[in-house]
Amino acid sequence: MKSAAIISKPAKNELHAVIPEVIDWLTKRDYRVLMDQQTAAYGVAQNVFPRYELGWENPSFAIVLGGDGTLLSAARAVARQGIPILAINLGSLGFLTEVPLPSLFETLAAVDAGTCPIEARSVLEAVLRRGGEIMERYYALNDVVVGKTALARLIRFDLHVEGSLVYTCRADGLIVATPTGSTAYSLAAGGPVVVPSTEAFVITPVSPHSLTHRPLVLSDKVTIRIQLSKDEEGFLSIDGQVGFPISEGEVVECRRAAHTVKLFRKSGSFFAVLHDKLKWG
Repeated sequence: MKSAAIISKPAKNELHAVIPEVIDWLTKRDYRVLMDQQTAAYGVAQNVFPRYELGWENPSFAIVLGGDGTLLSAARAVARQGIPILAINLGSLGFLTEVPLPSLFETLAAVDAGTCPIEARSVLEAVLRRGGEIMERYYALNDVVVGKTALARLIRFDLHVEGSLVYTCRADGLIVATPTGSTAYSLAAGGPVVVPSTEAFVITPVSPHSLTHRPLVLSDKVTIRIQLSKDEEGFLSIDGQVGFPISEGEVVECRRAAHTVKLFRKSGSFFAVLHDKLKWG
């Protein structure tokens, strides 16, 4: 039996009307409908699972109703199982959730017919090591950030690529971004826009003490290693949504993950998105 998962942003009033319509559309086409707890809160509870368990139910695809933040969370929940995502924009900018709400059912019809294009986006794997032992492992569609704590002072860290020291830096933080994430925090920190199909990472220091420490674009085949210096404390952030403190001697290793995030896309180029979202003329 075909199945589809619905993942929703909380507290969006328009979803009280939209979600029942989506469920009705899917049910009439013989889909089993799954949903996360946030979707069930709109009063349409059926086949409810914690978001992080939806991928193991192996739906044919997932519908994300929200903004880019909701999509980032959904990607961590279902991407490792190879489940494609249809992201509907209910936010403001929407670099990733590019399908507008009025195009929802038109795009759903294309997904159901197998004619909607799918684009694979690379994912960052971040491993936190302490004394050589792996403490945590996370996956990011946008970026991995090592930043300072609440105290307003710079942190000092060493950056290595493939075992070679790139530099020792004092800054507010360091961003390792995928091409998808190049238009997020990295762009705000002065990094370049990278076309999503590019096999690259972007390393962008945040407000570095030395003006010679500039953004760096490198192959996504490498391993990137970030280590805090002596007596330093920082904060590791995954897609700006998951994070925890790190301290002296702990190492963050970043590499390309084995899986990708599969996104259903509208027809049109990435540059059309830049024209629309960034008002490029």
